[in-house]
Amino acid sequence: MEHKTLVVRSMKPEDLNEVCRIERESFSQPWSEKGFLDSMNQKNTCYLTALQDGRVAGYCGMLQVMEEADITNVAVDASFRGRGIGFAMLQELMRIGKEHGVEAFTLEVRQSNLTAISLYGRLGFENCGIRKNFYEKPTEHAVIMWKR
Repeated sequence: MEHKTLVVRSMKPEDLNEVCRIERESFSQPWSEKGFLDSMNQKNTCYLTALQDGRVAGYCGMLQVMEEADITNVAVDASFRGRGIGFAMLQELMRIGKEHGVEAFTLEVRQSNLTAISLYGRLGFENCGIRKNFYEKPTEHAVIMWKR
């Protein structure tokens, strides 16, 4: 998928230095490079990288189980936020998921992350409950969201 100078494509091992930097800057308990590599190499996953002007601007991924997919990672580099990159990545991820038989997508998001909750709402996700104390560092509830 291409949008002006935004390209969303399959994540490649050479993306991982930048992906892991964004991951460390975005999350209190970041995935490791090995965690991403192991996940990328599974048959039932899809990981995408967004490139803006050739630079890694964000990434997302999902794990498919039967006709459902758990969106496991979504992050956009702080310097690229507010440009629709997260929206574009998730649209492409869900398009690919649907091609592979996914009928419903789910994710968890920090209860305080109103920007992400708003983004997921614009993509058709609905708030379907709370996972108490799901996150650590700091401890926080997760909002469970589904798009069916």
